Amino acid sequence: MTDGVHVRPVTVADRADWRKLWDAYCAFYKVQVPERVTDTLWSRILDPGSPVKGLVATDADGALLGLCHYVLHPHTWSAQLLCYLEDLFTAEPARGRGVGRALIDRLVTMGRDAGWGRVYWHTEETNATARILYDKVTGGHDGYVRYTVRPEAAATAAS
Repeated sequence: MTDGVHVRPVTVADRADWRKLWDAYCAFYKVQVPERVTDTLWSRILDPGSPVKGLVATDADGALLGLCHYVLHPHTWSAQLLCYLEDLFTAEPARGRGVGRALIDRLVTMGRDAGWGRVYWHTEETNATARILYDKVTGGHDGYVRYTVRPEAAATAAS
């Protein structure tokens, strides 16, 4: 628990409140995720055999303040699993209360306890508020630049 923020795994009972946070997260990034994809994400988070996992941050009364989704995966340069923090979001009224930091700290602690090689993520270059937190947590970005190829568009991009 950090400043009244508690972090725990997502449970089946969280569906409605999780969905509100998920919708707000998607709206923040101006994306429309199809219902089928959202349902698939929810199923993966709850499936113990899936590499996709979820945490939520709550207040003292149990109200959801934020979420994170992460993916555990093998790494070619190590025998350790890596943790990719894919989604991190704090509800607008809870911003500035340490929710994002609590979620990241929990992942780092889980990684230390489980022997993961690293926890990593990316954000939009223009996401200045989040980058302030990320720089505090990590000491600054690692200098890597991300490239993305969408397979369905690869034939036209290569020409």
